[in-house]
Amino acid sequence: MTKILLLSDTHSYIDNDILKYVKQADEVWHAGDIGDLNVTDAIKALKPLRGVYGNIDDAQVRLEFPEHNRFMCEGVDVWITHIGGYPPKYNMRVIDEIKQNPPRLFICGHSHILKVMPDKKLNLLHMNPGAVGKHGFHKTRTMLRFTIDGSKIDNLEVIEFPERHP
Repeated sequence: MTKILLLSDTHSYIDNDILKYVKQADEVWHAGDIGDLNVTDAIKALKPLRGVYGNIDDAQVRLEFPEHNRFMCEGVDVWITHIGGYPPKYNMRVIDEIKQNPPRLFICGHSHILKVMPDKKLNLLHMNPGAVGKHGFHKTRTMLRFTIDGSKIDNLEVIEFPERHP
């Protein structure tokens, strides 16, 4: 069983509240708009990290992280990208591939809106952890955590932080 912490849209923000949850995970996945490599360096100092760059990320971040990250976690085919859309209205950059070769778990960020929903037609689960950074229109900072056990995605939990601007 692998304990995953999923976050996105940090926009250069990391704090001890986030890092407390990082320490509890086996792996951390970042769905883009990192903002500053200090964020990912702080995470990588504690746990293995998989991530992608987002639309606000500079050349330095894009050198370290790909636009798309597709991999197996135990028995689950995972695809992370920053701008992916939602079932069934996927972004034009991913729609052909997702229809031809759908992953089991499709993750994106960008919208700052936490959303978890199945795509029954493609037999996949879509996750967007919302935004955990302090930049953007969202009021509540959010992350997701869950487990992958073989081919089972389970124990999904929303982590919410108080008002974005204390």
